[in-house]
Amino acid sequence: MTSDRLTYRHRRRGLDHRWFEHESIFRRGPLVWPGGKPVALWISVAVEFFPLDAPWQPFRPLGGLDRGYPDFWSFGNRDYGNRIGIYRIMQVLDRFGLRATAAVNSTAASRFPRLVEEVVRRDWEIAGHGLDMGHVHHEAIPAAEERAVIEEARDALVRASGQPVKGWYSPGRAESNNTLRLICEGGFEYVGDWANDDLPYMMKAGPGMICAMPLTHEWADRFLLVHHNRTVEDYGCQVLQAFHSLKAEAEQSGGARILSLSLSPWVIGYPHRIAALERILDDIMKSNAVWPATGIEIAGAFKDQTCRQCGQTLKT
Repeated sequence: MTSDRLTYRHRRRGLDHRWFEHESIFRRGPLVWPGGKPVALWISVAVEFFPLDAPWQPFRPLGGLDRGYPDFWSFGNRDYGNRIGIYRIMQVLDRFGLRATAAVNSTAASRFPRLVEEVVRRDWEIAGHGLDMGHVHHEAIPAAEERAVIEEARDALVRASGQPVKGWYSPGRAESNNTLRLICEGGFEYVGDWANDDLPYMMKAGPGMICAMPLTHEWADRFLLVHHNRTVEDYGCQVLQAFHSLKAEAEQSGGARILSLSLSPWVIGYPHRIAALERILDDIMKSNAVWPATGIEIAGAFKDQTCRQCGQTLKT
């Protein structure tokens, strides 16, 4: 029986794409964060809108409404995050003097302008996160249509926030074969869709290059507390295990690592869970081992050092 898998046109020795080459983190040149801190703390908060009529095909992102139209129960749960949960997260981060990257759907920005105002007031970074969680990127979308979606989302966020938008997270972390090229052409400097590293690296994006920022989902609240139905105690334990392991690795190698902390207001922002976030940050900040930074700040520090090491400018 003939299988499409056997005739896959990109099948070759090594990886099945040409966006980047395989590279071990243990064989790279040293990377040093400001202040000599071994770990960069990158907090990412999702500001999302889940439309009631979101299509089920070709797939639904993790957290997508799943009871059929109109799923008011699931919609209300997600809406709680934008009405209540995100303000709890902001209060916790304020106590520690921490900033975050807000990954914002442009529909959420237009429907909840106060959220954007609060993000900007705190000097958080705003990253593009598509139109809404019903518009996922996939191969069946024509490139011109996908480009229009990316540009519409970018322009809406720039207008709403008054700040440049240089980071991109695809809804559901889904990409087509055109996505990297299109976001690079759209002026974005880093992408948070690829969780295959503990440090930034450069990816080929058509004729240009874009920085891949490793936003892990292994200890994301949505992944552990919703997808795997773990307890908040399990969640806190796994995040702190990751932090202490990354810290030890960085100190032993004389290099650096990133702890990305991906937060969903409709998950961690509930009153029975928010204390877990405070405990995690208290432990991390007491270590005096982190450089808290936004995505664009970390990408910038990485690219500056990479340029110095190779003696040339990284084209984006």
